Amino acid sequence: MRPRLLLLDVNETLSDTAAMADAFARAGAAPQLAGAWFASVLRDGFALAAAGASAPFAELARHHLGRLAGPERAEELLEAFLALDVHPDVRTGLRRLADTGVRVATLSNGSASVAEDLLERAGVREHVEACLSVEDAGVWKPHPSSYRWAVGRLGVDPVEAALVAVHPWDTDGAARAGLGSVWVDRAGERYPAYLLAPGRTVASLDELADALG
Repeated sequence: MRPRLLLLDVNETLSDTAAMADAFARAGAAPQLAGAWFASVLRDGFALAAAGASAPFAELARHHLGRLAGPERAEELLEAFLALDVHPDVRTGLRRLADTGVRVATLSNGSASVAEDLLERAGVREHVEACLSVEDAGVWKPHPSSYRWAVGRLGVDPVEAALVAVHPWDTDGAARAGLGSVWVDRAGERYPAYLLAPGRTVASLDELADALG
């Protein structure tokens, strides 16, 4: 079934976080710590969600930036994260989606303002109906209530929506909450067999409009 609404993940799905390695290097820290930093933020956010609690992405991000690169570098690195660009396929992909008539919104574990700014800088904010954050849902993705809150906010049933993400944990979480799912496999990886398979797989957002059928 073709979805009425697409919820786009933001961090790594839309934003190109590869630039954070260079930011860590400029701050005098090992570039590979960028991946460890993001993984640590997700780990703690997921742990809080599993316990029925939550905390803002920026709070966790700042803590782990200070832990890995030093407190004096935390704000500099956080600013670099807030200034990231989108992947090249995002601009063309969103413009193609606009021609399909499918509603498009974002749902991020980060703040809504970060998604707003990212899309504004990329010149594609007009193609996104709303920027939603789990901060308003009260719990991080992949907790089921985060996805259900988002579709409820936009007035559609879960079965009428699909989550688009590069993260298999995110597409799995959406599927378990009753939504459709689209995995963006930019790296040509194997999807984990222990997670619910995505309804659709695309290599980039450029392919998304055609994949909807």
